[in-house]
Amino acid sequence: MTTTVLAFDCSAAHCAAALLSGHRIVGARAETMARGQAERLMPMLAEVLEDAGVGYRDLSAIGVGIGPGNFTGLRIAVAAARGLSLGLGVPAVGITRFEAIHAACSPDPFATQIVSVAAPRDHVYLQRFAGGLPVGAPDHGAPGDCAAALADVALVLGHRAAGLGQGRIQAYPLEEDGPPTGILVAAIARLASRRLADGAPPRPAPLYVRAADAAPARPVPPVR
Repeated sequence: MTTTVLAFDCSAAHCAAALLSGHRIVGARAETMARGQAERLMPMLAEVLEDAGVGYRDLSAIGVGIGPGNFTGLRIAVAAARGLSLGLGVPAVGITRFEAIHAACSPDPFATQIVSVAAPRDHVYLQRFAGGLPVGAPDHGAPGDCAAALADVALVLGHRAAGLGQGRIQAYPLEEDGPPTGILVAAIARLASRRLADGAPPRPAPLYVRAADAAPARPVPPVR
């Protein structure tokens, strides 16, 4: 039976979706948008399915980008994935932005490397990979403070890679915010299919490497 995965991602200033059938991407859409993902996501998914002649009931799984990235976009995408998973009775698989960039763009997937993703305040999110798999928890910081994280690394991949490598480490820079969105969401679909084959994946949840900038609202005392 062919595995069919509908994947989507709203982790940056975009809304993107891809449909994987077996080993082929049979439909994809990507739109740049700073806001409005909540209104656009479900119609986009319907369009991708309709273009491929596939219905929701034909899906084997849902793949979703879980970040790190835009706080609101991550919540929108993960909530949609969980809802579709529950309604269709199929698993939802969360894929990090690090994993998608690594799978789509690394020139040497099995080298020990750091994948870098743009973070607020001119910082970077970092994830180490070895043997093709992520190692340890991701971190974040200013590019000038990342020397310790780069120890024993053969390759730096992603945002500000050349500056992080400082000429000592092979750098493979991408566009400012990562690879083209269509490539990224296609990688999410393929990784979700692979993870599904490996066993029951955990329920997807947003990956927040750092705390949100906005503080929770405090109760306002009554005016006397």
